[in-house]
Amino acid sequence: MSKTKKYRYNRHTATFVLLLILSLAMIFPFVWMILSSFKTAADVYQYPPRWIPSVWNWKNYGQVFRMIPFLRYYWNSIVTTVAETGLQIIISVLAAYSLVHLKWPGQNFVAALMRSSMFVPMVVTMIPMYLLCASLGLIDTYAGIILPQITTAFTTFLLMSYFASIPQDMIDAAKLDGCGPTGVMMRVVVPNTKGAIATATLFSFLGNWKSYTWPLIITSKTEYRTLPIGLKYLTQESSSEYQVMMAAAVMTILPVLIVFIFFEKQLVRSITLTGMKS
Repeated sequence: MSKTKKYRYNRHTATFVLLLILSLAMIFPFVWMILSSFKTAADVYQYPPRWIPSVWNWKNYGQVFRMIPFLRYYWNSIVTTVAETGLQIIISVLAAYSLVHLKWPGQNFVAALMRSSMFVPMVVTMIPMYLLCASLGLIDTYAGIILPQITTAFTTFLLMSYFASIPQDMIDAAKLDGCGPTGVMMRVVVPNTKGAIATATLFSFLGNWKSYTWPLIITSKTEYRTLPIGLKYLTQESSSEYQVMMAAAVMTILPVLIVFIFFEKQLVRSITLTGMKS
């Protein structure tokens, strides 16, 4: 083996080992969480720590439903997250398309205004937004949770970067075929940026699913509380029963894993195309 090949082999081996160590470090908390959700209280507090439960205790999952109205919290999170994500993507696609491929007065000003909104912390807009929702009678409603969170500059600018990569020749060809602005968007832009839209959907779903501050502020009734708030109540009810909290955490991340698996191919394709463009 030549020195060059040996150097490349050693470098690739070192890179592989480093990535393997980092991967193990990243999945360690998830593996520990899943295994702990089946442990007994004695196994959780055992020292040195026990990896595999001595007895696979499925009752921890049932205990979650007895301590808090977990199904209600789960349903509230699904309803609000799906609605917020869907509306966010629709609004962001329309806004990104209009800012990139249409010309209208004040376009640059609106883009600059949206860009500056990314630097405004939520604590600044929280009180005005709450007062507005209160005046509209949206306290303790699904609409009160959903509507203030359906616009996001990050998602819009993420899609703008991909929409701008669509060749102008394709758009001009669609216009020559008789497509108007809506036809160009639906037949050219959106089909050629499915990976980016899938990535934005994944990020949006994850952000909305774990949203805590705004649902906590806008709701006071149990029937409208979402899952992150419910987990807070569970920690109060089972402050010393870590195995029960781990069981609740496992059930909480399931929708995120399902969405990730569903959009995995589009996400990888989007990242690959980003690297090719750079």
